[in-house]
Amino acid sequence: MRTFGIGQLWRFIITHPDMDHMDGLEKLKREVGFHNFWDTGARRQKPDFDNFFRYSEADWQVYDDLINGRITDVTVLKKIAGDRFPYASKEDAEGKAADALYILAPSNELLSDPNENDDINESSYVLQYNSTAGNMVFPGDAHDASWNYVMQTNADLRQNCSFLLAPHHGRHSDRSYDFLDFLRPKLTVLGCSPSKYIDYNQWYRRDLEIITSNQAGNIVLETDGDHYDVYVENDDFSLSRGGNIFVRNAQGYSFYKRIQR
Repeated sequence: MRTFGIGQLWRFIITHPDMDHMDGLEKLKREVGFHNFWDTGARRQKPDFDNFFRYSEADWQVYDDLINGRITDVTVLKKIAGDRFPYASKEDAEGKAADALYILAPSNELLSDPNENDDINESSYVLQYNSTAGNMVFPGDAHDASWNYVMQTNADLRQNCSFLLAPHHGRHSDRSYDFLDFLRPKLTVLGCSPSKYIDYNQWYRRDLEIITSNQAGNIVLETDGDHYDVYVENDDFSLSRGGNIFVRNAQGYSFYKRIQR
């Protein structure tokens, strides 16, 4: 962000309070900053950082300060599935267009169900960005109950997904993969995770295209009309998959492919 002269973030969303989803939060808040933060209302106990040395207690503290109103320069919005509000899924006060960002989960029921609430993943945000290039879905670590709710309440997404960020980093996680049959995403990014834990076959056997952060490095999607272009950090990976290293975006990443709506 410093390299490209980008100022504070307009919004920052932690899908659910697992430490691997807020790693680096304190530094982000201190060195970059953000104006708005979304909160599902899900809560969990503070981790034991004496035995949780991989992560920083300072990151947890910023998160705790946010949800408890101790950070005064950030607006915290407590929003869940179905909420419509300015700058996300509704026009603002001046009639400017919304950002086409919809909350698909969690619902009140998912947050309060005693049989599910012990699994913090069921409180994860599932977000839909309705871009000109199609529906893009960002589900955090949403598990089975969350996906069942999304599939029951969002029939318009059936086989109508241009992009999916794989839930739970694409890892083996003792879960149903019916959501892949429902969405049929044109491209899925599997986030950083050791390869031995990734359940590649769930995508391969459905003939669904994937790209992994492990191989591609940082990945940028640029929407343009009825398509989006995928740019990747790793030139060797791009070349091996038929990309074009002579076409680059503003970050200097090489062109990987175009996904049509």
